[in-house]
Amino acid sequence: MDHVSRIRAHFADSAQLKLAAADALAPAVARAADLLATCLLGDGKILACGNGGSAADAQHFAAEMIGRFERERPELPALSLSTDTSILTAVANDYSFEQVFAKQVRALGAAGDALLAISTSGNSANVIAAIRAAHEREMRVVALTGKGGGEIGALLAADDVHLCVPHDRTARIQEVHLLMIHCLCDAVDNTLLGDEG
Repeated sequence: MDHVSRIRAHFADSAQLKLAAADALAPAVARAADLLATCLLGDGKILACGNGGSAADAQHFAAEMIGRFERERPELPALSLSTDTSILTAVANDYSFEQVFAKQVRALGAAGDALLAISTSGNSANVIAAIRAAHEREMRVVALTGKGGGEIGALLAADDVHLCVPHDRTARIQEVHLLMIHCLCDAVDNTLLGDEG
């Protein structure tokens, strides 16, 4: 297969998954947006974490909250836990890499805050530890996973929201995660600012 055909196949696979997942995921994404908006309206903050591409997604989400998504609005409190190299390396060196997010959640999180936990496999040990820490702090969790949800799917509380992409390929899961992050940003803005005129 030549490159053009492979590229077209990637586009087609991504589009087909997004369309197939829309009906299944849209109600849960709406619940997750309500959870995040409620957190923000209650003067809470959103902490986000993930590894690799999911770390980039956590940063992307925080940037949209603090800057803006598509409309001008006041800054919203969100923080990516994967960006401070001194904290990450100190915790990984002195404790373990499994604790790099959990220790930040315990330090920065409070009741009423929310955790956006991203793991394509649902089995990232440090994201699992962060979810446990969030529950200790009486925070609610929005988890973005794939591949059936892994350990994270079984760990979530009844008032958390699980957004599990129905696919096994990491690239496709990440593409849907980014779309859901944009949907969350749009729905939060819509809740806070109302419909655009």
